[in-house]
Amino acid sequence: MQRTLIRLFRILPLGVLYGCMALVIPFYMLFAKGFKASYNFFRKRMGYGPVKSFLHVYKNEFEFGKVVMDRFAAFAGKKFEIEIPRVDLFRELCADEGGFIQLSSHVGNYEMIGYSLVSPKPINALVFAGETATVMQNRALLFGATNVRMVPVSEDLSHIFALNNALADGEIASLPGDRVFGSKKSVLCRFFGEPARFPAGPFTLAAQRDAPVLLVFAMKEGRRRYKVLLERLPEPARETRQERVQFLADAYASALEAVVRQYPDQWYNFYDFWK
Repeated sequence: MQRTLIRLFRILPLGVLYGCMALVIPFYMLFAKGFKASYNFFRKRMGYGPVKSFLHVYKNEFEFGKVVMDRFAAFAGKKFEIEIPRVDLFRELCADEGGFIQLSSHVGNYEMIGYSLVSPKPINALVFAGETATVMQNRALLFGATNVRMVPVSEDLSHIFALNNALADGEIASLPGDRVFGSKKSVLCRFFGEPARFPAGPFTLAAQRDAPVLLVFAMKEGRRRYKVLLERLPEPARETRQERVQFLADAYASALEAVVRQYPDQWYNFYDFWK
């Protein structure tokens, strides 16, 4: 099925496949487990009315589908325009001898950057290990051209050691800051006016290694156009490690909220984040 989809993208324009997907989304919404969580986000957190919230759930699903399709379009060889207004932040960190952490989120299409932005330092990117062989093979092909190494999430948490070693070697560790991978350790942060739990791992890693943290969000702004938002987290001036972890997590949560408020339909969170 996925190989067939890649072949289709070599023949058909993106707009045609987007249009086909738009027709099936209402049927998908009837059975989607994340419908209630998405609706509650727009209703309670964004403050939209019932009808507007429902329409934004549709748009959210549509935007998510386009992001998935863009990945297969990239596999098929289609090119995307990537605009990075503050690319100097990335280049400055790459110029230093030490490693740094790139934090992303399930917002926009972070993977698209790895297909397009060539890094002078190896980027060790945490990826979900349960993808199909077709996806992993195509990822490896495109990542190989941009100096990205995949670090699959593992049950024994060995991926954390791999990222730690990458930082020690002066490389880049890339991972999302809004999902818990295996470990149940979390940090409570204020997010959209309510306390929410964020994974402690990324912020603990940054505090332990005293590593700079660069936030990277790739937002879809056109059929073949993405805009990459970069922001460097301030360095925590706190005494204890736990205080530094909390400071970084709070700064990340605040930055993520600002991006989600700007692009609410591109936050692909399909469960109750505030449980």
